[in-house]
Amino acid sequence: MANIATIIGPGFEDSELEHPRRALQEAGHTVTLLGTETGARVSGKQGALEEHVEVAAARATPDTYDALLIPGGHAPDNLRTNAHVVDFVRAFAKTDKPIAAICHGPQLLIEAGATSGRTMTSFPSVRTDLENSGAHWVDEPVVVDRNLITSRTPDDLEPFCDALLEQL
Repeated sequence: MANIATIIGPGFEDSELEHPRRALQEAGHTVTLLGTETGARVSGKQGALEEHVEVAAARATPDTYDALLIPGGHAPDNLRTNAHVVDFVRAFAKTDKPIAAICHGPQLLIEAGATSGRTMTSFPSVRTDLENSGAHWVDEPVVVDRNLITSRTPDDLEPFCDALLEQL
């Protein structure tokens, strides 16, 4: 089964981590939480989840993982200033393995230079950033462009998870 790198930071959207993680684990996949520092305690935006980073992005390599999951919330905007996280996302994007980003998650893909020429969706406030980075933004519950899966909000979690599981 697959090992999924999942990037979290303070203020991640709780449901956008929990729902995909549960779906992936129920399908037999492993979910590994990556962040800025191994062992760091990270709280979700809604206060429902408190997680511990299992692997620091600085120590992670894309060849260890079969897919990348980027939950939204405030975390992607905060993490886009962390060079190690951005470097991991950039390197992972070059592998053509599945990448699933929901809500504000595409902000990390923008910072990593992985959006130009791609058709994507996101939370509406990220639209202009995606378009300015060369992406074609559409308002759809889930968009699959080759290996890239994007969704708008927690309301889209079912089709988002279905699309990720299908890619795996």
